[in-house]
Amino acid sequence: MAHDPYRDFLRALPPESIVQRRVSLAPFTTFRIGGPADLLVRAGTPESLAAAIQAARSSGVPHFLLGRGANLLVGDQGFRGVVIRSEAPPEGDGLGGIHFLDEVTVRAAAGVETFPDLILATVERGLAGLHHYVGIPSTVGGALWQNLHFLSPDRKRTCFIEEVLAGAEILTAEGERRRVGVEYFEFGYDDSILHHRADVVLSADFRLQPAPVEELRAVIRSNLEWRDERHPDLWLYPSAGSVFQKIDGIGAGRLIDEVGLKGHVLGAAGIFHKHANIIVNLGGARAAEVRQLMDLAQTTVARELGYDLVPEIGLVGEF
Repeated sequence: MAHDPYRDFLRALPPESIVQRRVSLAPFTTFRIGGPADLLVRAGTPESLAAAIQAARSSGVPHFLLGRGANLLVGDQGFRGVVIRSEAPPEGDGLGGIHFLDEVTVRAAAGVETFPDLILATVERGLAGLHHYVGIPSTVGGALWQNLHFLSPDRKRTCFIEEVLAGAEILTAEGERRRVGVEYFEFGYDDSILHHRADVVLSADFRLQPAPVEELRAVIRSNLEWRDERHPDLWLYPSAGSVFQKIDGIGAGRLIDEVGLKGHVLGAAGIFHKHANIIVNLGGARAAEVRQLMDLAQTTVARELGYDLVPEIGLVGEF
């Protein structure tokens, strides 16, 4: 019998762990693109998430932590290793991993989706702060990873999730479970310490402000309308959000539009006709086609305008 390279990893997992072999990653990403992972572990609690990460570290297998699968392009050949998917606990656990600690503080497991689950749960209680991020696909862990952000209701400043974060429980790179304050994360624009250390968020606490429910719902409607005018509907046009990093003083999308690439199609992938910094899956697109569009945008903008476009989305697996 051939040796199973994941034998030690599987032995280190708790017996109740949910493990699948050779699972396509496309359904687990907002792009709906990507080949299979050798193993997929579905972690529905902070405890199972910590156990899976520890098992992967101790056995030395290549592994990747997956949340909502946004801001991500998985290669057509998939990922040779273990993908650990952080998911929300079952509904029987309180509100599916959402617990109100007091009148204004909510704790959410890392796999809870910020929208709709966490945002709607807090808005129903008349709590403001998370409602700004309506419509953005993310788990709680992913929100801290990227310092989730969106324009304020008056569109004059950017709201960041660090503004309402009270603290979090993490599994450190050294294997310790501990609680940390907001300052630990060293948040920046699309950045946090999680990009630079192998720490993993297990749960997060958010301190919110009381507000009339109708006012919160009005902001939600306004934000969704604003996004709908500029961003693709993920059901119709699967995408990974902005492809290239923001350039101070001029947006990457404006540069791509200026060189005439807005709406350009290659195979089943296309540069979105409303926002040139977004590439969409028009139906059955391959990662290779998305990469070719990215390369085209980079080379054309550099040649014609002299700007270097730096990818914002993560590239994972074999292309």
